[in-house]
Amino acid sequence: MLPCMENVKHTHWLLCFHFSLLQSAMASADLRQELDCSICLNIYTDPVTLRCGHNFCRVCIDRVLDTLEGSGVYTCPECRAECQERPALQRNITLCNIVENFPFTRPDQEQTGIFCTYCIHSPVPAAKSCLHCEASLCDKHLRVHSKSAEHVLSDPTTSLGKRKCSVHKKILEYYCTEDAACICVSCSLAGEHRGHQVEMLDVASMKKKEKLRNVLQKLTTKREETEKRVQRLQERRREDPEKAAGVTERVTALFRDIRRQLEDLEKRVLSEISRQEQIALTTTSDLIQQLEIKKDELSRKMRHIEELCNMSDSVTVLQDPDTGDLCDTEDRERHNDQVHGVGDLDVGLISEKLHTLSDLISSINVCFYVQKPTDILLDINTAANNIHISGDMKTVSVPYINQNHPETSKRFCYPQVLSTRRFSSGRHYWEVDVSKSRSWRVGMCYPSIDRRGDQSHIGFNNKSWCLRCYNNQYSVIHDSKVVQLPYNIPCDRVRIYLDYEAGQMSFYALCDPIRHLHTVTATFTEPLKAILGVYDGCIKISGEIRSWEICNIM
Repeated sequence: MLPCMENVKHTHWLLCFHFSLLQSAMASADLRQELDCSICLNIYTDPVTLRCGHNFCRVCIDRVLDTLEGSGVYTCPECRAECQERPALQRNITLCNIVENFPFTRPDQEQTGIFCTYCIHSPVPAAKSCLHCEASLCDKHLRVHSKSAEHVLSDPTTSLGKRKCSVHKKILEYYCTEDAACICVSCSLAGEHRGHQVEMLDVASMKKKEKLRNVLQKLTTKREETEKRVQRLQERRREDPEKAAGVTERVTALFRDIRRQLEDLEKRVLSEISRQEQIALTTTSDLIQQLEIKKDELSRKMRHIEELCNMSDSVTVLQDPDTGDLCDTEDRERHNDQVHGVGDLDVGLISEKLHTLSDLISSINVCFYVQKPTDILLDINTAANNIHISGDMKTVSVPYINQNHPETSKRFCYPQVLSTRRFSSGRHYWEVDVSKSRSWRVGMCYPSIDRRGDQSHIGFNNKSWCLRCYNNQYSVIHDSKVVQLPYNIPCDRVRIYLDYEAGQMSFYALCDPIRHLHTVTATFTEPLKAILGVYDGCIKISGEIRSWEICNIM
């Protein structure tokens, strides 16, 4: 009877134990499901939260929001909560930490698949593994297991053989720092690692973990910086269409107004031409009628005179009453011909109206930009003594003859020179004729740039940016970082464009067609000056500096 009761108790204990395992497994599964993104159905990657509180992978929700772009409303894939503007994505730091740590947390004993070596009647999950015995033990057998130092316990594992030395079959207790290998005590005393620097495994592991934590910290920082860059780019991607739409609307309105003004001007000019045409036609018709009457009168007088000329009676000819005014007739007719002229189009009036078109075109230019060309000159007080500055302060050449300028703290020791003008705001561009040199540098720098030493070379410090040319091969240099450009084109002139507020500096080759070479982006903290360097021949500032600002349009 007693053995049967024992069997019942044992069976009841097994059922309770397995039920407990089942509950634990179900709880673990529920937790695992809570870490799944409802879009991709995988564990969260960089989880972010919407205003409604639901979480998604950043990439997944971004794709969903992109598909809703332009629809006028954004909805949560979970609860369909709506918002008119694209929702800001807030990183869920707590959930991110849980996701990061979840795969590395210690799994439950029943999930390891490792069972007690000594429980042969039913599988019981192992609590520890003994490296000395090369066996796994449940909690019951662990309590009666030897506590001697040679019995080393570890988390349950099936790789017990890897925890022993393959040569001496002893437990690995030390770490050889010279060979980066885990060794046993025999290896350190008499084996191939004798005399090497060794450490206890725990100490070596702690040191490696510390290095890994440092690496992890750096990687975390880099990832956060990358996330910020992604967020900035995403914001820019959202803002650019809005800016473009605004500019498009303003440009469309401007050209619509231009077309309206042109159509109105065309109507006024054509109306003036038509009016003058009617005046000219009326005047011409009246004059023709008058001349017809005059022609008939002249014909009558001619016939009367012919009759008088054919008469033989002299008294009748002399006493004719109609011939008294015949002598004055020619003078009066000549006067009338001078007074009555044929009407013509008033070209001056039409030209005056057409001047409105010129005014309209000028107003368009004002809407787009206001140019203020100014001279750019070189500062001879900064020029190195081995270069020559022309009298107009625009050309720099390399005679390699000492110019004997007084040595000052402003003067470069290398063949370089600054401009006199500073740029602390606005948009500007200037050009340099480089047709007579094969080796040169042009760009911009802070006035605080060093004037002595290798750090004073254009581009080889953090205070200057330059375009360099050597045998028609171009490169852009800043802070000693060289960006080799994939261009090998002959070019007589280059253009340097500066947008100070936007932090952009661009270089162009003024060939046919104009070639954009490179654009650098920086946050300018000081005013800038133009800087030139020449190493053979000469280069010359071409023309003036153009400075402008966009009005009404941008």
